[in-house]
Amino acid sequence: MIRDPQEEFETQALLCTNPDADPERIISWFVRRWQMEATFQEVRQRLGFETQRHWSERAIQRTAPALLALFSLVTLFAHQRMSEGAGAVRRTAWYDKRYPTFSDALALVRKELWSQEAAFYGSPAETETVKVPRGFVERLTDAVCYAA
Repeated sequence: MIRDPQEEFETQALLCTNPDADPERIISWFVRRWQMEATFQEVRQRLGFETQRHWSERAIQRTAPALLALFSLVTLFAHQRMSEGAGAVRRTAWYDKRYPTFSDALALVRKELWSQEAAFYGSPAETETVKVPRGFVERLTDAVCYAA
């Protein structure tokens, strides 16, 4: 049984099939479960996990680990770039958050990839003609990174 001394949360009973598990261990498994559920929810929403339309069993077995690996790579890359100061958490007037979400991480990775001149520019590199103000292009890129 878990009881909150401040009575902010309801009393809960946690069940475990391992009779030798310590109560602290059972509680740590319960707490870790929420992190895993949030991870799978983000992978479903942002990367299309569990929505693949493959015909062969082997293709299905390859896709799930690849999407989870992609989730890990995006998270690690964004963490590295954010620790270097390369991106702030996007805030809005109606939602003030302190920590980045996976959407923030994915947008940062998109922006980094799209800014690679050699990989994504279709026009010749000799001309720097921009018909709209650079600030507008930056804001548009930022918005598209979140919308994609």
